[in-house]
This record gives sequence, structure tokens and C-alpha cells, in this order.
Amino acid sequence: MKIGYFAIGLGPLTNPDRVRTVASSAERLGFSTLWAPEHVVLLDRFASKYPYSSGDFPVPTDTPIADPFTTLAFAAACTKRIRLGTGICLVPEHNPLVLAKTVATTDLLSKGRLILGVGIGWLEEEFQALGVPWERRAQRTRETIDVMRKLWSEDRSAYDGEFVKFDSVRSFPKPANGKSVPVWFGGESGPALRRVAESGDGWIGFNLTADQAATKIERIEELLKANRRERSDVELAVSPYTKPIKTDDLKRYRDAGADEVALVVDVPPTEGEMVKRLEQMARDFVEPAAKL
Repeated sequence: MKIGYFAIGLGPLTNPDRVRTVASSAERLGFSTLWAPEHVVLLDRFASKYPYSSGDFPVPTDTPIADPFTTLAFAAACTKRIRLGTGICLVPEHNPLVLAKTVATTDLLSKGRLILGVGIGWLEEEFQALGVPWERRAQRTRETIDVMRKLWSEDRSAYDGEFVKFDSVRSFPKPANGKSVPVWFGGESGPALRRVAESGDGWIGFNLTADQAATKIERIEELLKANRRERSDVELAVSPYTKPIKTDDLKRYRDAGADEVALVVDVPPTEGEMVKRLEQMARDFVEPAAKL
């Protein structure tokens, strides 16, 4: 089992020195993945409900949230092996051709370490501020993924969809492997799990206990079979987020079918304390997980 760290590019971890320290320390200590979130803007007043709480966003709305791809590219320059994931990228807020270029470039600069974690968004007011339609965002997300996979793998591409239309375009550079970037879908709803099974390379589930994760993963496995895909076709990560977790819980997540547990940790005030926190996390979780 792998252990990921969530999140860089948020709050104090938008500071370049702190990002460098966390990224290099996490790699040295054997963490699997660094995750970076995305919000272009937040609003002081909104009616939308944050899905992982009573509805309130868990941090003040003036909390810095850096661009995830810029943050991950910086982290890539500070590391050599650790994977780098968007947790998650709000895909329907982006122009598909621009996003394809950004993702491919970040993957190339990291030498193939990028995971594109994908979400359809929860904050309707953010979409309104960006001038992006809220309606049919799930369908736009699917189409955007299709478009990007074509642009990443083809020398010359054309597309005639509901939301995207172009003919005979070239998009370079390609991702590091010349073909694609792993696409992991986030979300815990029925439609989110169907996206994983139909076209995902992975899943990142949030705010789940081991028992809750087992139920979601069992459903993903059923849907994979219905889509004539193998369990080995996808990698499944779970974040306990606000749920408490102890070392003994790792086996329960493993037994539930999780390949990675992504831990969310409060950031101490100094770099030295941050390194000590990561070292303790490595003793409590990274090292025991590696033995499972």
C-alpha cells in the first residue's frame, strides 16, 4: 500500500520554500504522491454546499490556493521520483485544448510523474464568476477528457462534439510517454463511480472510512466488470480527510481494496516542525503501509 500527502499549493504550502521542503522530504521518506487542489476563485457568500462538511468550506475564503499545475511543476523540479497529482482539477472550468497543453507540459517536465485527478466541481458560484455554464458540466468533463486523450496521442487531431469542435490541429509537446496522462476521477456519487469504471485510470475518494471505502470500491469493481474491464486497469486511492485514522486502520483500507491512502495534515508553523511532522507520519503510516 502507498501513502500520499494532501496537499501542496494550499495555505502556507504556497510558499516556495515550504513546497520545496515538503516535496523533497516526502520523497525522501517514501510518500507515494503529492496532491494539489484547485479553485480559481472563492466567494465570501455562496449557496452551494461543500460536499465534505455540513456545507461550509473548511478554510477562510482568503486562503491562498495556488494553480495546481504550476505548483506541481515546481515540485517536480525539487524531486525525482514522487508522483504528482491534481486533487482535483476542476476540468469543466477549463478550455479543453488549453488544458491538454498544460497537462502534457507538466507531465513532460516531471518526466511522466503526473496524475490528472479530475472533478466536475461543487461551487456553482465559481463557475458563474468564470462565465462557465454550470449545467451539463459532467458531460463537458467527459468530452474534455476525450479531446485531451486525442490531442495527447495523435499527430493531428479533429473533434466534432457537443461542446468542442475543431479540425486538423496539432498539439505539442506530448506527454512524457507520447500517449497519455493517467486520469483519475474524484467523487463518491453513483455517476462519479461510473466515470471511473467507464474511462478512468484511477479513482480518488474523499472523506471515507475504511468501511465506507469498501462499499465504494465494491461498486467500482462491479461497474468495471460490467464495462469488461479488469480491476488491474485502475488504481484506487482513498483519503480519510476529516475521518480519524490510526496505523492499524491501514490494513482495513488495504482489505477494502485501496491502493493508496492520501493523508490530510495540518501544516505546522515552521519548516523544521513540518519536517518532523512528515517524519512522524512516515513512521506511523508510510513504513507500516509498505509492509502490507
